[in-house]
Amino acid sequence: MQKEQAQRQTAKPAYPIASVDNALRLLVLFREQTRVRLSDASEHLGVAHSTAHRLLAMLAYHGFVRQERDSRAYVAGPALVEIGLAAIRHMDIRLHARPVLEDLAATFAETAHLAVLEGATVRYLDAVESSRALRVAARTGAALPANCTASGKAMLAALPEPEVVAMFDDAAALPALTKRSVTRLRKLQAELRLVRQRGYALNREESEDGVASVAVAVIGRPDSSVAALVVSAPVTRLDAESSDRIAARLRAEADRLAVLPGPQPDP
Repeated sequence: MQKEQAQRQTAKPAYPIASVDNALRLLVLFREQTRVRLSDASEHLGVAHSTAHRLLAMLAYHGFVRQERDSRAYVAGPALVEIGLAAIRHMDIRLHARPVLEDLAATFAETAHLAVLEGATVRYLDAVESSRALRVAARTGAALPANCTASGKAMLAALPEPEVVAMFDDAAALPALTKRSVTRLRKLQAELRLVRQRGYALNREESEDGVASVAVAVIGRPDSSVAALVVSAPVTRLDAESSDRIAARLRAEADRLAVLPGPQPDP
């Protein structure tokens, strides 16, 4: 119990929700025990067996735990395992990609990003900023619509087209960040075909005015992108010639990252 309390945030939420708190405490318990019985959960939370049973039943419904048929004990479910594996993959690729980002930023004197695809959204995991006074700021931790970014288009182009269509089956799923953002599915599909042909994606002021980017997907296996390497610069510094030169380097680095253990997706 003391260990659990020490791992909590210093400041308790102003409006705690007891049921959510108890459910999360149960999930943390699976880090210390491979099997949790109903009596263990009840004792750990200090609640009645009926309350513990309802909490475990809800966690089982969402796949976070599952109950063994013979022992009736609860073990980690597929959703909990998948979340853990996803977090590890992201951490691994950050570790491998960090020196690549540093080298890209130094070579081209522009900001380099590492991004992953989360549904129809791009999440920026890491970045190394350009040393120039006029530069694109790091977007580490930020999330942007995939249809508005070079990294998003690079990763979407690596997916089967039916999957992309299903992802954007609602017009509301294609938001606009600038007047140049791609907001129609047909136009996005046309751009993705172009990305597949030339091997890299471009973004010219589609996510932010004055900003351009070149991106290449890191492919772990056929039709599955796990990340993207991106170089971003003021639009005035990223012409066709420099885009081609940067893209060639990004492809080489993406190929190298794809064969490392970290970026490989689960079979």
